[in-house]
Amino acid sequence: MKKLLLIVNPKSGKAKMRNELLRVTETLCKEYDVTVYITKCKSDATERVKRIEDGEFEVIVVCGGDGTLNEVVSGLMIKKIQTKIGYIPSGTLNEWSSGLGISRNISQAASDILNGTEITLDIGKFGDRYFSYTASFGAFTNASYSANQDVKNVLGQAAYLFEGIKSLANIKPLHLKFEADGKIYEDDYVFGTVSNSLSVGGIVKFQKSAVVLDDGLFEVLLIKNPKNLQQLQNTIDGILKRDFKREGITFFHTDKISISGSKDIPWTLDGEYCEGKDLIVAEN
Repeated sequence: MKKLLLIVNPKSGKAKMRNELLRVTETLCKEYDVTVYITKCKSDATERVKRIEDGEFEVIVVCGGDGTLNEVVSGLMIKKIQTKIGYIPSGTLNEWSSGLGISRNISQAASDILNGTEITLDIGKFGDRYFSYTASFGAFTNASYSANQDVKNVLGQAAYLFEGIKSLANIKPLHLKFEADGKIYEDDYVFGTVSNSLSVGGIVKFQKSAVVLDDGLFEVLLIKNPKNLQQLQNTIDGILKRDFKREGITFFHTDKISISGSKDIPWTLDGEYCEGKDLIVAEN
């Protein structure tokens, strides 16, 4: 029988996997010999995947949030193992899965792994780390790792919004230079993302026609520091209406981008904190 590794983060979301684990395992056991691994701490999923031998498992299924998925993807990329990944989203926001149409119902998501359609997706490299859907900085991006896990479990997505609203009062423009495809974008920015997703931070949404998840290209969105309240209002209106041709908003596609700034600027990769560097290269 084909072998499957089920990696479970018991603390993700509202810890709902604790009540669903047996049911999920029974579903997957219909077609696979299932090995269950419960993560114990941050980066544990990455370390478990790095111990896998190539060809040991037909499928690795992740039960957790976007951060747990990132850990598994990172482990596979570091080890250079090619295997199929199934995702059962049980986190708070689950942005990446929402864009793929993966069910938020845990039992349904498990069944879909057996009966669903395989797809190919881009993975980004950010310096020496990896991301499956976004590398971002500035306004709202620290909400996902600043919100306390217990608070996220109780409030759900509202926890991210609360953290995002709190950050508004402390937004400081960040001077960065981006170079891609022979063009230079240098200015004071309040937000930026290099992504492969239909949504970032639960706030910034992209038109479906603007994003292809397996085309080898990132979507890059940069928002300049508004000089006055009118520009701020225009920028917010553009974001909410997904109109990225507004003044102060830059949007383009690329497969590689270099970012010059400061190591003091924090980034988030798939919702998890990432230390900044003076020069970072992101490539698909």
